[in-house]
Amino acid sequence: MVAKIAVIPGDGAGIEVTAQAVRVLTLIDGAHQLGLQFDSFDFGAERYLKTGVAMPAGQIEIFRNDYDAILFGAVGDPRVPGQVHAREILLGLRFGLDLYVNFRPCRLLDDRLSPLKGKGRKEIDFVVFRENTEGMYNGIGGVFKKGTADEVALAEEVNTRKGVERIIRAAFEWAKRNGKRRVALADKSNAIAAHELWLRTFKEVQIEYREIDARHYYVDALAMQLVIKPEDFDVIVTTNLFGDILTDLGAGLTGGLGVAPSANLNPTSTPLFEPVHGSAPDIAGKGIVNPVASLLTSALMLRELGHGKSADALEAAVQSAVADGKTTRDLGGTLSTVAATDEVIARLKLG
Repeated sequence: MVAKIAVIPGDGAGIEVTAQAVRVLTLIDGAHQLGLQFDSFDFGAERYLKTGVAMPAGQIEIFRNDYDAILFGAVGDPRVPGQVHAREILLGLRFGLDLYVNFRPCRLLDDRLSPLKGKGRKEIDFVVFRENTEGMYNGIGGVFKKGTADEVALAEEVNTRKGVERIIRAAFEWAKRNGKRRVALADKSNAIAAHELWLRTFKEVQIEYREIDARHYYVDALAMQLVIKPEDFDVIVTTNLFGDILTDLGAGLTGGLGVAPSANLNPTSTPLFEPVHGSAPDIAGKGIVNPVASLLTSALMLRELGHGKSADALEAAVQSAVADGKTTRDLGGTLSTVAATDEVIARLKLG
């Protein structure tokens, strides 16, 4: 069966790493006959600056109806005031496709990358389920009397029973399918009244998964515990804002944003896969951007499309290259983006 993949390289570093990801995926497709078909879309700053349009009307429905996955690079360009195009593209896709799960694996690839003394690959291996369509990132709010001594800035956090329950249930279901023993909720229900909904829903859902150790943490306490005892965590589920923060902490524990993959999921919609490092305008175009996050993101896509063995092979090749120090500068290596990808390709077992 053919799997149609919409490729959106975006801006800056996104263009560089997406090219390498498609290169590797094409090799895997040729060897394993996966039926991958790639269609490229030029949604990014260049198009926006020329046309004033970030994404054409009706495009989200085309992605929903005609594509099996979206492979995303990164968006962001200092030439665009307020990064308007980035919000319209990325948040537009997340909200428009109702991709309520932001799935972020935080797995250490090699012990030498750990910033924690005595903590290595065995201890640092967890995933975060970040709610992706509600919370603080909804645009509700604004500024009154801007620029005056009486200025007031307001932002509203939205939490619905439907939104909270489905992300919590997704976390428990993933833990059950993957043999994980622990699910932790991170909220701030001791200070934010609306988060009582998270805690109450978590307690109600956990009853259905008695084989799983379900624990509740206030988010500040959980952040501390991630640094002290990361081995205590298998699966973390949390709000949009807290998930944004905790996953960057997770990236810091595993080697940086250059190795951090992500997936935006909804089982009834078209999933979107993106490395989380952004467009990195300070290093874009120099040939030194780390391709690892994009390659691991590609493995997440392969797995979601039902190609688990191909995903395993790609992840193993990435880990081998990193372990051998055949990496870009951010991981202590000396290789370019292309050369680092070459090292992964050399280790791919495509037989």
